[in-house]
Amino acid sequence: MVSVMKGKFITLEGSEGVGKTTNMEFIKSCLEQLGIESVVTREPGGTSLGEKIRALLLDRDSEFLDDYAELCLIFAARAQHLARVIKPALERGVWVLCDRFTDATYAYQGGGRGVADENIEMLENMLQGDLRPDLTIVLDIDPEIGLARVKARGAFDRFEQEQLHFFQRVRNAYLARAAADTQRYRVIDVARSLAEIQVDLRHELDQFVRRVR
Repeated sequence: MVSVMKGKFITLEGSEGVGKTTNMEFIKSCLEQLGIESVVTREPGGTSLGEKIRALLLDRDSEFLDDYAELCLIFAARAQHLARVIKPALERGVWVLCDRFTDATYAYQGGGRGVADENIEMLENMLQGDLRPDLTIVLDIDPEIGLARVKARGAFDRFEQEQLHFFQRVRNAYLARAAADTQRYRVIDVARSLAEIQVDLRHELDQFVRRVR
C-alpha cells in the first residue's frame, strides 16, 4: 500500500482591513503554479455548523456575548472544522489554506478581550492535540489604516465596531506571537502596494515549499 504524504497547513492571520481574502487567492494561485493541490477555508466557519456559529459571532445586533461564551463558540466551530475539513484534507495530502485559526483566538480573545492565554491554550491542546500550522503568515498594518479600509466597505460587524485600542491590543498580540516563534511565523507589511505585498508573499511561499518538499 502506497502511503500518502500529509498535506501542509498554512494559516493567514491579521486584524481588520489587511486584505486576507485577496492575498489568500494569490497564495492559492501560487501553489497551483507549483502543482500543489490546496483547499481554502476560514474561521470561524468552514463547515455548515461553523458558518452558523460565525453568523452568531459577527451579528452586531445580538445580545451581549460574554467573553467566555464567545471563546467557547469559537472553539466549538473549530472542533467541527478540524474534524470535517482540516484533518481529512491533510490526511489526503491536500494542503489547507485557512483564513485565521487559533492565533486569531490568542489575538482577539486573548489580546483584545483579555482572556488569559492559559485558558485558550487549554482548549487548544484539548481539541488540536499537537496539530499546529506549518506556516503562519501575519498580514500587519496600523489599525487606524485597517479600520479606515473596513469603513470604506460599509457597515461594521460585531468585531469591527470595537474601538481602536481593542485592535491595537490585537495587533500587539499577533506581533508578540510572531516574535516568539520566527520559524513558523512570517510578518508581511501590508501598508504598501499590492504588488509589493505579493512579491514578499511569493518569496515566503517559495522558501517554505523548498524547505518542506
